[in-house]
Parts: sequence; structure tokens; C-alpha cells
Amino acid sequence: MSNSDKSLEELLTEIRACKICEADLPLGPRPVLVVDRDAPILIAGQAPGTKVHESGVPWDDPSGDRLREWLDVDKEIFYDPRKFAIVPQGFCYPGRLEKGGDAPPRPECAATWHPNLIPKLTNVKLILAVGQYAHGYHLSGIKKKNLTETVRAYKEYGPAILPLPHPSWRVTGWIKKNSWFESEIVPHLQERVHSLLNEAAKI
Repeated sequence: MSNSDKSLEELLTEIRACKICEADLPLGPRPVLVVDRDAPILIAGQAPGTKVHESGVPWDDPSGDRLREWLDVDKEIFYDPRKFAIVPQGFCYPGRLEKGGDAPPRPECAATWHPNLIPKLTNVKLILAVGQYAHGYHLSGIKKKNLTETVRAYKEYGPAILPLPHPSWRVTGWIKKNSWFESEIVPHLQERVHSLLNEAAKI
């Protein structure tokens, strides 16, 4: 049976048992994702950090705190799988770069699982592409030459996709330099998210 013929539940069982990259993962495989076919919003991030690897809870770190501030939602709403699906580019912690910072998501992950997993999330009306690796995948062929220009051009990708910077501590200086992000895009993001959550609550 091909992955495309499997049910969402069967596919998730295989993903959570995945060991494709095991030899290249310094902490071993621990796929972290949240998926429910009813979720109207998909958060497409990069890959878990060490804290998320330990807890098994996505965005369970300061980056998650900042992302929830941007979305204007609390943890109860954020972790409700009927509201938010969370599918990063890499499901497991990829390790660190020699020069510092986390390594890129393992490329095998998205190539193996995303083409069959994402289409099964049939109720998703908004993909939040968080960080440059998510931009590369979900905006393939149409993203701009860098993250700043891609995020600034958010209107070109709506209403289905909204590109965001990664909310790590490293983005603090970028936000100060690009004040339009918090004055223009964050309010737009919050309005779009709350509109979709309100629609979902009426169903």
C-alpha cells in the first residue's frame, strides 16, 4: 500500500515510528507533530529544538511563547488539535551547526512524508509558513530572494499561506529593524487566525 492510499491514522502511526534519519540524529528519532483533520490552521515550522525533543510537545519553548503572542492565543487553544495542526519541515531534532544554532531540518523528512500528509488535512484554510525552510517548501518557486522580502510580500500569498519569520530570540534584532512586521503583519495575522477559529467554533 502506498502512503497516498493510507488513512491519516495509518500514516501518523508510521511517521511516529520513523527512523529514516536515525544515523544522523544526535539525540535519536522522536517525531513531534500534531495533526487533526478538522484543524483550519496549519503551523509549518522548521524542526524541534532540544527542549521540544525532551518534552515531545511542539513549540514548548520560548519560541513557542513568542509565536503564541503573535497569534494572540493561549496554550489551551494553541494545543487544541482541532484548531491548529503543527507539521514542521523536520519532525525530529536535527542537531547543531558547528558555528552555532540548530542545523537545518533533515531533508528526508518532508520529502518522505509531506506530499501525502499535507493533502489529507482537507480542512486547512491557512498555512503559517514559519521560517525560511518552511518558506522554501510551501512557497517553492514563488518566495522572494530572502526572508525579509518574502514576509513583506505576504499579500501575494494570501489568503492560503502567510509567511512569518521564525520566532526565536535571534529574530529580536530583525523585528527592531523591520518595525512594519509588528505594526502591519501581526495584526493581520491575529485577525485572520481569530476569524478562522471563530468560523470553526460555529460548525
